[in-house]
Amino acid sequence: MPQHEARVARDVLDEPHVRGRRIPVLTIVERVEGRGLEPSTVADRFDLDIAEVYSALLYYHDHPDEFEDLHEERDEVMAEIEDSIDRPDDVNPPNA
Repeated sequence: MPQHEARVARDVLDEPHVRGRRIPVLTIVERVEGRGLEPSTVADRFDLDIAEVYSALLYYHDHPDEFEDLHEERDEVMAEIEDSIDRPDDVNPPNA
């Protein structure tokens, strides 16, 4: 097993996260790649070792199918939640 994979676990909510922490890999990826934060900034904000941040990023890019499936699962869950909300006919969510 590559060293970066040893720093990632799936024992919380069946979602890849930093081993020993409850910080999802997707959260780290979103901060670095989505918001453009420096990995050192993300490490500081989450009290992580810089190596843990880079390990999460490597894990994400080494497992694209796993994260594509995870995105699809999240989208399905959110759609179910939105459909289950009982609201008056004239009230719609902002992005509907």
